[in-house]
Order: sequence, then structure tokens, then C-alpha cells
Amino acid sequence: MQREYKMQEIIKAIEESAIKIRDLIQTGDTGKSEHENSTGDTQLKLDIASDEIIEEIFKKIPSIKAIVSEEQEAIVNLHENGKYLIAYDPLDGSSLVDVNLSVGSIFGIYENEFNAANIVASVYVVFGPRVEMVVTINDVKMYRLLNNEFKFIQNIKLNEKGKLNAPGSTQNCWTPFHKQLIDDIFNDGYRLRYSGGMVPDLHQILLKGGGLFSYPGTTDRPKGKLRQLFEVFPFALAYEKAGGGAIDGFKRVLEVQTTHIHDTTPCFFGSNNEIKRVLEVYKKNA
Repeated sequence: MQREYKMQEIIKAIEESAIKIRDLIQTGDTGKSEHENSTGDTQLKLDIASDEIIEEIFKKIPSIKAIVSEEQEAIVNLHENGKYLIAYDPLDGSSLVDVNLSVGSIFGIYENEFNAANIVASVYVVFGPRVEMVVTINDVKMYRLLNNEFKFIQNIKLNEKGKLNAPGSTQNCWTPFHKQLIDDIFNDGYRLRYSGGMVPDLHQILLKGGGLFSYPGTTDRPKGKLRQLFEVFPFALAYEKAGGGAIDGFKRVLEVQTTHIHDTTPCFFGSNNEIKRVLEVYKKNA
């Protein structure tokens, strides 16, 4: 019961941050800052402001022991007696704001240590025509912001097979067998859905019942681009709890080891049929 209360406290804090970030997106400066984040990306002013909003709110929650943001170099310790560790991407896809496409925030909630084995919950928020929040603990629940309150809308479950294909990364850096895999999926009648925003694309696949989102290892980025703690593990938990899967091409993403808080990994998210298909192709070409 105590654990459930603490988790609800964190979710309420995320709701508060989401409302403030929504307001920031509507009125904030979409320009570039003079800073880079830990992986060398130029930070937008919206990234920095969103990060500050979340950190200030999390500082008030005694159950949060430490946090780490994609926009910061190191872990920030908050409350010595706290139970949870939170890794978050404050505004994923922020460069899409100035062209008015959907963006999101992602939160991975961990215990004891920042690694896949210790993720206990995840939350992501989609800022689009509507603001929606998806919470994964034992199952996957979606909420929508209505009159400044998040209201429960539905549980999310994936079908065994989907219809959407969202292929990420730089295509001219794909391996030949990955390119063939993507071509074959399209030839089987799947529809392209790719906005350049991880949150809206993965959200769409979840709500439409299935498909495949891929961000493979490439010749220029053998370990992929997406960050384990902030992006990959939180969505892996959501996809598994929704009845689908998340792999790095060879094994479950939630079995991938983390050696540094900003580690990346190749990743594939989808319904079971598509995940099985990726495994077969990658194992054959290992």
C-alpha cells in the first residue's frame, strides 16, 4: 500500500510537469541554446526549460532518491531515504515543435540502480492536438488531459500482428539485411508512419494495435542512437506489458546491460508477429 502511494505521488508530479510543459510549448522560445547535451546534440531552449520544470517538481517528492536527465551529464541526488530513481527525457523530439508536430516526455522509474533489470514503471506524455499520458506499472493505461486534469481513457493492448511500419535512423547507413527486412515488410502491405518523434510514433503503434518501430545499429552508429535509460527501457516495459515485445535484434531490450547512464542501444518495438520477424532475420545474419 505504501509503495502504491509513493508511485501515485510520482505520477501526480509527472502530471503537474506535463501541464507546465504544455504551457511552455505553446508560448516558449523554440530557438537553439548555446549548449550541448551529453551526447553532443545542441540543446534547444525548450529542452533546458522543460528539464528545469521537471527537476524542480521532483525535488519536492521525498520518495525520489535520485534523478538523471538526458539533458544533464550526471545523476542528481535528491532524497537520501527515497526509494525510486527516475531517468527522463524532458522533451523528446523538441526540434519538431517549431513545425507544430507532436513531441513528448519519457520517464523510466527504477529501484536500487539505473538498469533494465530494475525498471518498475514507466510513463510517457504526448503533446499533440491532445495531451495524453500513458502509465505502465502492471498494465498499460492511457489518460487524457481534460480541463487541466488527467482522466482515465482506456487500457492499451497490442494485437498479435499490426499494419504500421516506422523505420528510423539514416537509411544509407543500414546494413543490407536490415534494408531488405524493411522492404519486405512494406511489400507485405504495411503502411509507413514516421514523424521523426519517438513518442508519437510509438504511441501511434500502441493505439492502432501493432506494427514495428525500428532504430537499428548502423554503420555510423553501431550501438544505435536511442538512449537506454531515458527512451528505450521505458518503452520496452510499456510494449511488453501491452502484450508485444522490445528487442535489440537478438534479445529482449530489458536484458541489455547498462555500463553508463547515457548508453544507447539498437531497438525494435512492436507486436509479436513483427518482433518474431526481426529476430529471425537478425539471427540469420549474425
